[in-house]
Amino acid sequence: MRKKIISARKFIKPSFSHLVEKKRDGGEFSDQEIRYIVDSILDDQLPEYQQSALAMAVFFQGMSAQETAVFAEEMMLSGEVIDLTGIARPKIDKYSTGGVGDKTTLVLGPLAAACGVVMPTMNGVDEEHIISNLDKLSSIPNFNPVLDLDGFKAQLKTVGCTFIRQDPEISPVDAKFYKLRQQTGTIPSLPLITGSVLSRKLAEGAEGLVIDVKWGNGSFIKDVEQAKQLARSITRVGRSMKRRCVALVTDMNQPLGDSVGTALEVKEAIQLLKGEGPEDLQELVLKLGMEIVRLAGVAGSTLSAKQTVQRHLKDGSALQKFKDMIEAQGGDTSVIDDPEKFPTAKHVRKLPAPKRGYVHTINAGLIAEGVQKLAMKEDGKYDPAVGVSEIKKVGTQVKQGEPLMMIHYNDEAKMEEALEYLKTAYRLAPKRPNPPELIVERVA
Repeated sequence: MRKKIISARKFIKPSFSHLVEKKRDGGEFSDQEIRYIVDSILDDQLPEYQQSALAMAVFFQGMSAQETAVFAEEMMLSGEVIDLTGIARPKIDKYSTGGVGDKTTLVLGPLAAACGVVMPTMNGVDEEHIISNLDKLSSIPNFNPVLDLDGFKAQLKTVGCTFIRQDPEISPVDAKFYKLRQQTGTIPSLPLITGSVLSRKLAEGAEGLVIDVKWGNGSFIKDVEQAKQLARSITRVGRSMKRRCVALVTDMNQPLGDSVGTALEVKEAIQLLKGEGPEDLQELVLKLGMEIVRLAGVAGSTLSAKQTVQRHLKDGSALQKFKDMIEAQGGDTSVIDDPEKFPTAKHVRKLPAPKRGYVHTINAGLIAEGVQKLAMKEDGKYDPAVGVSEIKKVGTQVKQGEPLMMIHYNDEAKMEEALEYLKTAYRLAPKRPNPPELIVERVA
């Protein structure tokens, strides 16, 4: 657990109200004050109402890069910091702010491992948009999303990648503070996001980080400029902590790929691991994969990075790493060899276009909510068979009655509830719009 750091100069502990007032008035915390705040949260000495006031003060006044770096490091040190120096290969992790239909992380973990890069992935609650990667992987029979830290390190050494639930010993102060941020409307605070991401990813043993910051109606970041600011914040603070960081700002104003669900998305991930699948996902996997291998030093030039990624997708080695990872975590790999073995829904119904025209806009967030209505069971788990597929994308011309998507469902009542979201997600127009650029900006 946390190692207490004793300063050569005696630190006079300020009152919590003084710290709140200092940040409220735009002041900058000293390193010792940040350490005191983190220690107080860890030891349950800082009351929740004052934590809330502090979070709100930071939300409005922000934090400097120095404050954010110290905050991230102190939260990282509040729990276990995993030592992966016994693994000679480079350790690069990937973080995403979460998007609808985004299954790139499912592909990039085994792809990185096939390229000789270790990806120490623990799934945090902020890396999802309604349906998490672990929800998706739960559609594979017997897949175990929980490993202890020794098991985590052992699997990274043998396989090179993991997909597990975040261990409670990793950055426990961040876990506490994140719950409070959810309750106080301070999730979008850029320095708090930055501190949260870096504290967890670096505690997991990552030497570098590739970040996918999504913006749009399918992300919690609705403004592209805010997404760019977050990308710059994480990369800048990461570098100040002596870690290599690269960020891509990507569009999330329509679902990624052709499907949203659990088993449907895993099947699409398997396609991608074979070098196939929807063009937008192929493009994003390629670009993020190139950043991973370059950051790791496995490939030097842009061309070399592209060739490395493409080779491991086409020669089957990335798919084999995915199977190795699933098998290591107890999952049934026969569904990977034969995706038809995944659960299938009793009913498939089209969502017809109400008129002729072009798909002008899609609200990806509404599609995610519709799928959640279809899939959520009474026990809080997802029905792996349901979801939507064959999603028509922005710029596609459709005739009246032509399917905008195919809906896979098992329950008629849930279907009717989900339709209210799915029908309103699409807007058609008589003129073809320009499809949005998938990669908005690269920050390095």
